[in-house]
Amino acid sequence: MPRAKGRHLFTSESVTEGHPDKIADQISDAVLDAILEQDPQARVACETAVTTGMVLVMGEISTTCYVHIPALVRDV
Repeated sequence: MPRAKGRHLFTSESVTEGHPDKIADQISDAVLDAILEQDPQARVACETAVTTGMVLVMGEISTTCYVHIPALVRDV
């Protein structure tokens, strides 16, 4: 379906403070920062899912260091 010249649809998403997406991003960032602080050569692909009373941190991490992720999550 061809688009009309000069016309387009722009969408965006904005979430407020305390939204689960923001909390999940903060946790993923904290995991990344903690690992890179100890191992700058680490590779981190971290995703976080948050729901009432539960946090799931998943992904792939290749590193030579150890980070206690449950404690890190509780600190965020």
